[in-house]
Amino acid sequence: MPIHIYRLLILTTALLNVGQTGFGDDKATAIAAGESPTNTQAVGKMFTRPASLGKASRTMLTEGEVQVPLLVVRGTPYEMGRQLGVAMQDEIRAFIPATLKGVSQKLGVSIEDLQNVWARTAAYADDRVEQEMLGMADGSGVPLSTLQAVHAVPLLMPYSCSSIAAWGDATEDGHLYQTRNLDWSMEIGAHEFPVVVVYLPDHGIPHVLPTFAGFIGAHTGMNVKGIALAEMGDASGKEAPYFVHAPHFTVFFRTMLYDADSLTKTIDIFEAQPMTKRYHFVFGDGQTDNRAVKILAHSPEPEGQRVAIWKDNDPTDEFAPNIMACCVYNDEGRGAFPTLKRETGKLNGEKLVALANTIPIKGGNVVNVVYDATALRMWVTYAKGDREAYQRPSVFLDLKALDADENGTPDIAAVE
Repeated sequence: MPIHIYRLLILTTALLNVGQTGFGDDKATAIAAGESPTNTQAVGKMFTRPASLGKASRTMLTEGEVQVPLLVVRGTPYEMGRQLGVAMQDEIRAFIPATLKGVSQKLGVSIEDLQNVWARTAAYADDRVEQEMLGMADGSGVPLSTLQAVHAVPLLMPYSCSSIAAWGDATEDGHLYQTRNLDWSMEIGAHEFPVVVVYLPDHGIPHVLPTFAGFIGAHTGMNVKGIALAEMGDASGKEAPYFVHAPHFTVFFRTMLYDADSLTKTIDIFEAQPMTKRYHFVFGDGQTDNRAVKILAHSPEPEGQRVAIWKDNDPTDEFAPNIMACCVYNDEGRGAFPTLKRETGKLNGEKLVALANTIPIKGGNVVNVVYDATALRMWVTYAKGDREAYQRPSVFLDLKALDADENGTPDIAAVE
């Protein structure tokens, strides 16, 4: 959707004026002071960067004329970030600095202010994300402070998305399928720099992110334990200031993808996070718990009303009586339920791709994803130019069969 600059300016000003304090303040100061546009050269003279640490495997996902880069990275968070930085150096340099400059000018705030917002939220977040960002900065040559600042942008911008999860008797093969529409801003131009990244960490669960060059936070993702994640933003600028002394969802999604081997574990991680603002989430598990939940997480509400977790066919679901067994969804009333009800027992990946294409917010449909979290397959569609995701073909990835380094062994099998 187009950016409404006035609303964003109010929102950003409110965020930057947040006066909350807590145990993360010292860490926030350290993050902010680590490398800034004014001290990058001095810092560079104080220490050496590690030598080359592995290399990403880069191929293409294709469907006709559509091509999306696919990168497989391995190792520690720093090593994986550095591999991404090297492999996507041209794209990161073309996209991130220019976009950050444009967004900061439209918002009327400095890049240093945006980096301060990131430092505050990252102080409460998973250190693996910051380590990966360090590696990406070293690999791409883009200053760490620039990457930190651009990762603050999703905290400040309004967006509205959708997600559906169906499994068991609702699907033709019993698999858990989950959709994710990212309805954000075509003006940012992120869709011109698509990338699907497969992470094979030394410690933690391998996982895949459909993302953009230079972004390591997860707006969605799936791990090889069958955990699939989606979110929907509900907050407007009128509700600022938001609570920024908390990890943003794009960061704790990475924690979930690294660590969650069941829906139960995913919810445990979620419940340990303070919320920044209003969201809906859909979390699915296609292998262990074999179900999904829809979550309302509205931090401004009174204690006891901030979080609701709905299972399938739950009479307390906000969409009741438009509910059914083996399915949860949030489409913000855009008409998914009649198709879900009519196709129950016959739903599959292709049908959910088609359904996802009927419910985006037109004018801002940047990415659509459908996961088969049981068989570890996915369909991904990016916007291109002025054609939105719902207007374009999907590319397909079978994680179990992926052999990006062409050594004869599937990449996931090699690390399991």
